[in-house]
Amino acid sequence: MLLKLKNPLVFFDLETTGIDVAVDRIVELTFLKIYPNGDEESRTIRVNPTVPIPPAASMIHGIRDEDVKDAPTFSEIVRTIAKIIEGCDFAGYNSNKFDIPLLAEEFLRADVDIDLKKRKFVDIQVIFHKKEQRTLGAAYKFYCDKELKNAHTSEADTRATYEILKAQLDHYSDLPNDIDELSKYSSHNRNADFLGRIVFNEDGQEVFNFGKYRGQLVDDVLKKDPSYYGWMMNGQFPLHTKKILTAIKLRSAFNQ
Repeated sequence: MLLKLKNPLVFFDLETTGIDVAVDRIVELTFLKIYPNGDEESRTIRVNPTVPIPPAASMIHGIRDEDVKDAPTFSEIVRTIAKIIEGCDFAGYNSNKFDIPLLAEEFLRADVDIDLKKRKFVDIQVIFHKKEQRTLGAAYKFYCDKELKNAHTSEADTRATYEILKAQLDHYSDLPNDIDELSKYSSHNRNADFLGRIVFNEDGQEVFNFGKYRGQLVDDVLKKDPSYYGWMMNGQFPLHTKKILTAIKLRSAFNQ
């Protein structure tokens, strides 16, 4: 099924040094750009993470320090990546919880502040879990009747994710072929930050989504416990989370 697109849709997958958005780095990324007319453009880029790749991570994706020692750092290719994704919506597998937040962190570390919040995000894993409760390999087998070869390489996973979304649209008659609606359907929360540490409540107000102040308004917490801001800013929270928290704090100060 040809996707109905208003903007180009970028399917992407990251291979990384680990799963901690706040501290881990990208070692490989693949972009598969689908244009509204159905044309495709793909690119895979190896990245020097500037930190050692743990053996446990290498065992998953097969990329070791020596494989990326001569690769460019993210800062060296950030402008190229920004150009690739300019004006695009995004799709991935578990991308809302991991790939999007980590990509945003890498942009901020490189001092390039791209407002990804203006884009739409379609998480194929969320659609799959809501419909079938499986994994990427099982999803590929279920929807496309193919075995996922070279799993945990960014290129294979990215291509499989694209094929799965098209097959899902064929499989489920109630699933809309519309990126705005798919983005809404594949979102669990209305996140203020990418990792969902701060979310919007039903009234559109920011509330904490973790810890002892879970469910409480960020504005109220910062007023009654000012030290909580410093604790978060000095903690291992993603840069994007800290950026959103600071924006809320400044907005509150100016509105007093």
